Amino acid sequence: MTALDLSSTVAVVGTGTMGQGIAQVALVAGHPVRLYDAVPGRAREAADAIGARLDRLVEKERLTGDERDAARARLRPADSLAELADCALVVEAVLERLEVKQELFRALEDVVGDDCLLATNTSSLSVTAVGGALRAPGRFVGLHFFNPAPLLPLVEVVSGFATDPASARRAHETARAWGKTPVACADTPGFVVNRVARPFYAEAFAVYEARGADPATIDAVLRESGGFRMGAFELTDLIGQDVNEAVTHSVWQAFFQDVRFTPSLAQRRLVESGRLGRKSGQGWYDYRDGAGRPEPHTAEPAGRPAYVVVKGDLGPARELVGLIREAGVEVREEDGGHGALALPGGGALLLTGGQTSAGTGDVVHFDLALDYRRAARIALAPSGRTSPRTLAEATGLFQALGKKVSVVGDVPGMIVARTVARIIDLAYDAAARGVASKDDIDTAMRLGVNYPLGPFAWSRAWGLGRVYDLLGELHRREPTGRYAPSPALRHHVHVSDAGEGTPS
Repeated sequence: MTALDLSSTVAVVGTGTMGQGIAQVALVAGHPVRLYDAVPGRAREAADAIGARLDRLVEKERLTGDERDAARARLRPADSLAELADCALVVEAVLERLEVKQELFRALEDVVGDDCLLATNTSSLSVTAVGGALRAPGRFVGLHFFNPAPLLPLVEVVSGFATDPASARRAHETARAWGKTPVACADTPGFVVNRVARPFYAEAFAVYEARGADPATIDAVLRESGGFRMGAFELTDLIGQDVNEAVTHSVWQAFFQDVRFTPSLAQRRLVESGRLGRKSGQGWYDYRDGAGRPEPHTAEPAGRPAYVVVKGDLGPARELVGLIREAGVEVREEDGGHGALALPGGGALLLTGGQTSAGTGDVVHFDLALDYRRAARIALAPSGRTSPRTLAEATGLFQALGKKVSVVGDVPGMIVARTVARIIDLAYDAAARGVASKDDIDTAMRLGVNYPLGPFAWSRAWGLGRVYDLLGELHRREPTGRYAPSPALRHHVHVSDAGEGTPS
């Protein structure tokens, strides 16, 4: 099945931000485009707004003047649905209300030809439920673009229960022809991105609620150690706290209040207070004129230890050994052990495995980093049993490597490790349930939410057995089911992917 021919007319119904963006994508790709909105005059206003954006593309030398003029000539507002009769594809981007979408598609079905592909851009509703209103739901598919649609490459192509595979393939190839990166996925709550991404927000909020660290510090650790483009608090302020919480709540309800997707009480209070993020002037951070941005906690300079003793395999942190040597700190190595850096004062540094420092004596846990060489910040977690000398030596060691150090509360799994572990677990669960392939899930998470690695790539880098062990330890400490490793993850650790690591 091939993509729609460029001579085929594409219609977009709903002319808000997403509708305009989708229309611009189809227009720049070369299609004639019709815009329709139920509010009189809105489609014409949207056409003018798209024309202005085309002008800016010319100014940025991304379009020529001739290409802009040709695109403008192909763009036409429609005053009624009847004017969409000859369209080959209609994409809907109206209110996220099931009855509104169903009513629209019932009306469209009476207007367009039998071979017209019908698509919804819904991000939270069931594609199957929307298409259930149609006489011929086989031609109905989800085309979930990400905002801003002209810039973000990902499109989730969602097959509802009744979607004909040929319709999904045509939608997939059309999105690819428009310069997008499509991923095929089944119609499940949150599709791929909004399902697998929930722990990125949930675990940051959980660390905050446990008084492990403040938002600025958690965000800094996620960015500067985890390699994420934005931290969870600043990202939800950008998205809008009401929007982000609504998606979380929708996924949670759709999964029959599965504890893995439980919304955050702290975020609920933020929404109730009207602090919705950038758009309201206040969220987790204050965006009003003159307001300062809080700084993350950064430890004061400490002296480097004279030496460290490497005991056992440090796993994903083994790169630290070379970095310590390069920094001029003597490295002694001993066989055996469970992977630790022993310090001169008798204490030790351990990569977090879901335990707390309180249960392991004079120990400081350090967090997972995407790349310890490139990481600009490392989080350390001492406990009441950690001696001041051990914390100072641990701090000084990472500072000697050129890292800023954030000392956080003794939270199991720290910040990056617990977040990434839960993302990996949900990804394995989604793949096992046929939501999407492993490759498509990795692609979706990199392109849809700018993760530095897809969850399957990250599991290979970290070692799947270590992920499993960390989640198991977290589950032991909080046996609600939130952290229980999924059957899919357990299967891959014990049976399928021995090469990815086995439990220790």
